Amino acid sequence: MPQNSLSQWQWRPYTREMDKAESTEYRCHNFSAGPAVLPVDVLKTARGELLNYRGSGSSIMELSHRGPEYMEVDAQARSRLSDLLGLGDDFEVMFLQGGASTQFMMAPMNFLPEGRTADYLNTGTWARKAIKEARIIGNVHEAFSSEDTNYSRVPRDGEIRMSDDPAYLHFTSNNTIFGTQHPGEPESGGVPLICDASSDFLSRPLDVKRYGMIYAGAQKNAGPSGVTVVLLRRDFLETARTEGLPSMLRYKTHAGTMFNTPPTFGVYLVNLVLGWLQENGGLAAMERRNREKAQLLYAEIDRDEFYRTPVEDGSRSLMNVVFRLPNEDLEKRFLGEAEARGLMGLKGHRSVGGLRASIYNACPRESVEALAGFMVEFRKTHG
Repeated sequence: MPQNSLSQWQWRPYTREMDKAESTEYRCHNFSAGPAVLPVDVLKTARGELLNYRGSGSSIMELSHRGPEYMEVDAQARSRLSDLLGLGDDFEVMFLQGGASTQFMMAPMNFLPEGRTADYLNTGTWARKAIKEARIIGNVHEAFSSEDTNYSRVPRDGEIRMSDDPAYLHFTSNNTIFGTQHPGEPESGGVPLICDASSDFLSRPLDVKRYGMIYAGAQKNAGPSGVTVVLLRRDFLETARTEGLPSMLRYKTHAGTMFNTPPTFGVYLVNLVLGWLQENGGLAAMERRNREKAQLLYAEIDRDEFYRTPVEDGSRSLMNVVFRLPNEDLEKRFLGEAEARGLMGLKGHRSVGGLRASIYNACPRESVEALAGFMVEFRKTHG
């Protein structure tokens, strides 16, 4: 697949006056936080294979998950993930269901033994939810919290205060609601990291040796909703509990096998996205592109006092750019005028308000340039 180019698309709002061909091909500038924009080339490939997958006479979603067609897709997706992240033979790759929220409970159920403590970094809504679930299972220590500053930052060097001999350190790498992101792996003193990477998964290279487990809902950067990618380092997996847990909630149940029917069409789309990532330079190239896209927006936010972001400089997300205007009336006007130009999904999360541009891997630079240009014009008109 070639790089995700959007010059072929008609960048204007949908209207009833469009003829059928126009409305079918119409694409907006999609800044949705998730489910999020997918690469156009991936969608076109899926459209072409939807009715008849590679001569089988059926859609991939109609074929047995143990048949040769899907088994090939599944194996290729695992191989591509391993290549992109440099996992080698050290990690188990699992395609599960239930979203990252299910992993909030599964991780401590499997890796927090009785009498031990798990350390957590409290950096936002989803981190707080993970802490809540883990406390049902066992002892939890908050090694850092930015709740007192309304989650405006992630920990600086030296701010993490670990408990004695923790079983693991859990963190949320990118916080979609508050627009913060860890610039790298937090220091854990050799304690295995468990990471909810849902909103920046595959957006940059990782030091995978530091992780015992990485999990991510696919619907931001890796594919559609309904697939949860779980990566488990094999030696860490060996420490997982098995006694007293239902079969489906044991990670060892899913290791090296297909215990139950996976979300086959979702994994098929994940595999196409992984192929798109490989053909567009891999994770290092994605990080460069994402950094350039984010800088276009932060440059406009920092230009004067008209736009502002509550996020501290060293914690700014490359995935979710959150910002405010001088008052809520202007924010409503901004959203209305933006949508009239096909700039969609910019409303901030309902819990914090404001504006948010989610600019994941598949969000093209052209979309970000269109938003930055609109921000300039809106400032001139209303500033």
